Amino acid sequence: MRDTVYKICTKKEWADAPEAGVYEGSVDDKRDGFIHFSTQKQIKRVLAKYFSGQADLLLLAIDVSLLNPLKLKYEGKMGADKYPHLYEALSPSAVQAQYPVRLSDTNEHIIDY
Repeated sequence: MRDTVYKICTKKEWADAPEAGVYEGSVDDKRDGFIHFSTQKQIKRVLAKYFSGQADLLLLAIDVSLLNPLKLKYEGKMGADKYPHLYEALSPSAVQAQYPVRLSDTNEHIIDY
């Protein structure tokens, strides 16, 4: 997917979003005031750093063209990778695919694309 950002979340966090028509984000997203996304090259790093040992995850592929460009910002420290942040709730209609993320026997995340 060309213009795609990714959201890693628990299956439980995402469960009600499609029917509700909105995803407000995780507890961390709500605390920070935006929904944390990743680029494709950031996914493995984010999984290892923030979701270590955690199973029952989903990787949501989100079409950037379906997001409000004024609410999607790429931010980070000077010289560091810029991470995409969405400063509004996510519409489930922007989610183009969902991929289960599971743990291997060695506790590494495996994404079932």
